[in-house]
Amino acid sequence: MSQKKPLSVLFVCTGNICRSPTAEGIFRALVRKTGVEERFLIDSAGTGGWHHGEAPDPRSIKTATKRGVDISSLRARALRNEDYNCFNYLIAMDRTHLAHMQRNRPPSASGHVSLLLSYAGAEGHQDVPDPYYGSSEDFERVYDLIEAGACGLLDFIMIEQGERE
Repeated sequence: MSQKKPLSVLFVCTGNICRSPTAEGIFRALVRKTGVEERFLIDSAGTGGWHHGEAPDPRSIKTATKRGVDISSLRARALRNEDYNCFNYLIAMDRTHLAHMQRNRPPSASGHVSLLLSYAGAEGHQDVPDPYYGSSEDFERVYDLIEAGACGLLDFIMIEQGERE
């Protein structure tokens, strides 16, 4: 990529223990596979900070590990005002997060706020559902949705940066 400053992507969900760390892990794996990981700064956060410092949900770790993605070292944190200027792309997992982020976005913020599944081309899906109270199958389904969105997001960024047509 021709840009000197790393492109930064922040994935946001509610508590930063299920969806957003999964998205962070998947996106890291995708940029690594593409050979552009040195050009990206990737992180995740929650709209609330009640899980601050905690590892991802064990079911998220298990689901990601089964797919070859290690998220076990990630730790939850809350979305901060400075994130809106520190990250080029702030990616919400659902419309509730998107509304929260748009409502709290400082007027001078430069980061682009959007919904993950808007990049997936998934007809009928706008939100990545919260699997927290669900089954292992729900975690698998969420992983698949996030992976589709992450692939589309990476394609979008690469095209936007002039790296793909």
